[in-house]
Amino acid sequence: MSALQAIVLGIIQGATEFLPVSSSAHLALAHWITGWHVTGEADLVFDVALHFGTLIAIVAYFARDWVDMFKRRDKVLWFVLIACVPGAIVGALLEKKVEDSFHEDPLLIAIMLGAMAFVLAAAEWRSRRNREMTQMTWGDAVLIGVAQALAVVPGVSRSGITITAGLFAGLTREAAARFSFLLSTPIIAGAALWEGRKLIHGAGFGDPLPNILGILTSAIVGLACVHFLLSFLRKHTFYPFVIYRLVLAAVVLVAVLVHGH
Repeated sequence: MSALQAIVLGIIQGATEFLPVSSSAHLALAHWITGWHVTGEADLVFDVALHFGTLIAIVAYFARDWVDMFKRRDKVLWFVLIACVPGAIVGALLEKKVEDSFHEDPLLIAIMLGAMAFVLAAAEWRSRRNREMTQMTWGDAVLIGVAQALAVVPGVSRSGITITAGLFAGLTREAAARFSFLLSTPIIAGAALWEGRKLIHGAGFGDPLPNILGILTSAIVGLACVHFLLSFLRKHTFYPFVIYRLVLAAVVLVAVLVHGH
């Protein structure tokens, strides 16, 4: 993998991990469009590097929140931990099977991008949006956690599905996004550890430069995107992301029809 490829993929990961547009879909589409296919251990190492970069971003942004929650034994902390369970179980059991079957299938990605756009639009339209995180219930946490389990399918989006579930639960836009980001911390850390365990018996890490560039770019861009989305949602709706998903889904569908898989 070249330095340019690592930077581009790091930017894509950082920009789409926290926005409700699906990072796995964008990375798969990037591979499909450019032909940048890396296989074997090098691909695994780079995937872990990208996850580590976005983990740095989310920890840096919410470090004070985590410290405060642990100090106060805040109930939101327990909501986050409970919401992690369904996604962790489904990810451990099904992620490999889903990845082998659908990981770079542009048709499935387009369908899921479009389908989730309508679900997000319905949540934006129907939600009461009158509750903060501190007003959540255990049922809300379980609902968001179960919804997160669907994110193993490319095109769904982990942040998108958890934000959508939060909106349906009546959370404000900013509260739904903030809870989604807090939830992403243990989830991304778990994903990095889960993939990283496979490297224990590996032969080596290869050229470190692409991995370093992937970490740096995904961390910097990810941090900027978290700040952007939370600021954006104070005055705006999720409809721009709905439109973006629908447009991208349409473009991919046309490309598949014209050029095939």
